[in-house]
Amino acid sequence: MTDSEPRGPERPPRPARARDRRTGRDAAEQRIANQGSWVELQIQQAVQRGDFADLPGAGRPISDLGAEHDPDWWVKKLVEREQISVLPPALAIRREDAELDDQLDRVTTEEGVRQRVAEFNAAVRTALYTPPAGPMPGPPMITRPRDPDVEVERWRERRTARREAQRQALTALRAAQQPRSRRWWPGRRRRPEQA
Repeated sequence: MTDSEPRGPERPPRPARARDRRTGRDAAEQRIANQGSWVELQIQQAVQRGDFADLPGAGRPISDLGAEHDPDWWVKKLVEREQISVLPPALAIRREDAELDDQLDRVTTEEGVRQRVAEFNAAVRTALYTPPAGPMPGPPMITRPRDPDVEVERWRERRTARREAQRQALTALRAAQQPRSRRWWPGRRRRPEQA
């Protein structure tokens, strides 16, 4: 560049960096050099105060440590943690159908059973009439709605069978716990002819 060429706006000169009076070194460089020892000091003080005591997961190995690198690890952890279903609708309904009897057994009223069966039937109808998305439609929908009256009758039968099994187990337990009649004194019995 020659002196005749126009220059851009001139920058103001940088202010001089602060220097440490004792060492004459740059203060910023000295702070960076001492940062590691400061962090160590903070950790030691926290340990002495007990800030790291009773942390969740203490004493247990870190899960998936040393496994091969998986770029989708966070998606898999999210699906596992949030219990997200990634099944096609037909398979999700089949799974729900397989678990429905156990769910109904936890319901305590007949009206609750009817309501749960109605919810299941609504999910079946939605999956049946929703067109498949994506290039691969997935398996066909073969699960059918359930009749609420039949399900209530089956629920009653299972509940009666469970109650009878509990009653029999309780009777057997009571019979096993009854003390046997024993004589406390091991003396000799008198025979009728001796009396």
